[in-house]
Amino acid sequence: MSVSQPYDFLIQWHLTEVCNLRCEHCYQEGGQVQELSLAKIYRVIDEIGDMLQAWQENYDLHFNSSFNVTGGEPFLRADLFNILARMAGTGFEIYLLSNGTCITADQARQVAALGVQGVQISLEGPEEVHEQVRGRGSFAPALAGIRNLQQAGVKVSLNATISRLNAPYFRELVDLAAGLGVPRLGFSRLVPSGRGRAWLDQMLTTEEVRQFYENILALRVQGLEIATGDPMAAQMHTPAPAEDESFPAGGCAAGVSGLTILADGTVTPCRRLPIPLGKVGEVALREIWAASPVLEQLRDKSRYHGKCGSCRRWSACRGCRAIASAYAQSQGHPDFLGPDPQCFIEAD
Repeated sequence: MSVSQPYDFLIQWHLTEVCNLRCEHCYQEGGQVQELSLAKIYRVIDEIGDMLQAWQENYDLHFNSSFNVTGGEPFLRADLFNILARMAGTGFEIYLLSNGTCITADQARQVAALGVQGVQISLEGPEEVHEQVRGRGSFAPALAGIRNLQQAGVKVSLNATISRLNAPYFRELVDLAAGLGVPRLGFSRLVPSGRGRAWLDQMLTTEEVRQFYENILALRVQGLEIATGDPMAAQMHTPAPAEDESFPAGGCAAGVSGLTILADGTVTPCRRLPIPLGKVGEVALREIWAASPVLEQLRDKSRYHGKCGSCRRWSACRGCRAIASAYAQSQGHPDFLGPDPQCFIEAD
């Protein structure tokens, strides 16, 4: 891999399970856990930095490396800025994912001073819709947090979790994002896990997902990027590869381009795919990355079945493993290697 083609590597770190909201669709259960101490977090940050440096030196790999720091609500962790400062020393890009409601003007200035590359704030639609999902009184404080960040010079993006409740109002959210002057509005599909299991009937159908993506991704709003990390979206107007590649080169990040660390130190392939791989401090992260049987399965096309297992687009897509797993669980047969139930891409 050349210097001009660095490898994306993301650590999504949930520093706390504590949250001031109780969102209806949340993939977390909201329980209490023994959170890692600041000293342990420092050691893990250093371990991650050493791991990527060793890979670069030993294998001539180069990385676009980043931390996505979230919770719970990360701004409720008292030592957040100590942690961010330590992360900044690794050279990783740092992003924060927040509900926005707790971000004061002073905290926004601290975020800016640490060189955080961006903060993603969750907004689910116009006020009435947002508060149906995230609770009464949550909309105005979220907007206040956005403005505090903007005034401090921090880049802010918005993100919505799409369900039947808010999909019809997405155009209003686009107008809101444009009015706020944020450069990016992202969206992701509902994963029916955690408290979100109760929202199984709020999942869009396959055809509804296709129509939603066709309509939304065709919008052109000056100064606003409308985007999604959904691997299926990238396949919508992309020709199928001439050959069936069996090595993952993009698409779903689980097991391929990063790991998630939970508040108690448990490592998972993705926060929405809650399969424990080990615990920081007990198992080396490089050992998890190289030897985890779960990660090995996620990287091996022969282990997949159903539509994803036979699709020529597997290398660049693989659907969403979290949705595939959560949906299979809801049907009574746990399986994280089956088809994505909302896939609308024609099999090739």
